[in-house]
Amino acid sequence: MSELEAMSVLAPRRKTRPIWVGSVQIGGDAPIAVQSMTNTDTADVQSTLRQIQELAELGCDIVRVAVPDRAAAEALPELVRRSPVPLIADIHFDHRLALASLRAGIHGLRLNPGNIRDPDKVREVVREAKERGVPIRVGVNEGSLPPLPPLEEGEMPPPKWKRMVDAALWEVQILEDLGFSDIKISLKSFDVPTMVTAYREMAKLVDYPFHLGVTEAGPPRSGAVRSAVGIGILLAEGIGDTIRVSLAADPKEEVPVAYDILKALNLRQRGATIVACPTCGRIEIDLIPLVNQVEAYFQKLGYPITVAVMGCVVNGPGEAREADIGIAGGKGKGAIFRKGEVVRVVPESQFLSALIEEGHKVIQERFGQAPPMATGTVSGLDEVIALTPVEGPGPGRVARRQQP
Repeated sequence: MSELEAMSVLAPRRKTRPIWVGSVQIGGDAPIAVQSMTNTDTADVQSTLRQIQELAELGCDIVRVAVPDRAAAEALPELVRRSPVPLIADIHFDHRLALASLRAGIHGLRLNPGNIRDPDKVREVVREAKERGVPIRVGVNEGSLPPLPPLEEGEMPPPKWKRMVDAALWEVQILEDLGFSDIKISLKSFDVPTMVTAYREMAKLVDYPFHLGVTEAGPPRSGAVRSAVGIGILLAEGIGDTIRVSLAADPKEEVPVAYDILKALNLRQRGATIVACPTCGRIEIDLIPLVNQVEAYFQKLGYPITVAVMGCVVNGPGEAREADIGIAGGKGKGAIFRKGEVVRVVPESQFLSALIEEGHKVIQERFGQAPPMATGTVSGLDEVIALTPVEGPGPGRVARRQQP
């Protein structure tokens, strides 16, 4: 199946009104944006800026920072001034911190309707945001929903997904009553079916863009799987305009997983896609270390090409015929191929170097430039002089507007 055919099996993208978070468009016809969140003390400007820069270099489009107290709010003007990407202030409980964030020049707000329940306080924030042209995310979390009203005897509480939708609609109504429409909505839960149902139901009711995520998804392995299932289901249905993969790990681990989800659905391409067979009894080479070396090298280069590492000379080129380049190894030698066509055969000692050499040729042909070749094999990986990672053509890049 070609890339175009694969894309056609996805549901049409849900039509949403566009909003702008700083220079980044969310919704409308914009590609899915990738977000993450710092885990530093926001008041520590240098540490927070360093982490923002690391996330931006990985391709993060927007970064959220916690604003739990006055010290964090006081750090925002410097963070906003020096950040390479738009910043969102994460606000809970105290609406005055939202006001301080707006006055600091923040690009977006996240408000939790589960813990700022006074409509007058919400209105005060909305008026200030409207005056400054700053969007607001109505960010519902299943773990911090508004309290339930008293139930009649024998009455069952509503399902969690409905409580989430109702909490979002409560705050959306306040915003709309003030003529405010720069709204983004999230309905996050650890439970994937609850999260998916909440977004599906909300999609029937509003045309605002959605920020997708599975909250508190867990450590890297299980959290990545849980996030991929929840976020992937909705994206395949055409729902979702920006995503965050929430892992109990360094935030830098979140961004590659987010891009892997988008790449798996052909929604956005950044960096290399690695195709590799799952190994079986037919393999006659040490495949797994080779896969790891190939991934490390080509991901560091950052160019959006597809690289295959196959362990079967007979079926490898055919099974990975859509790959830009690849190797199929067996019995001490391997076939280097492009788009399924074998271009040369090399001994096992040259597997990595030959694949890298062919990859540089493809990059040069397609992009008109390529970084210098690394010398050596595994030891040379750390000495790759990489250009800034680039995204593929077409719908891959997020829309950005020029700043005045």
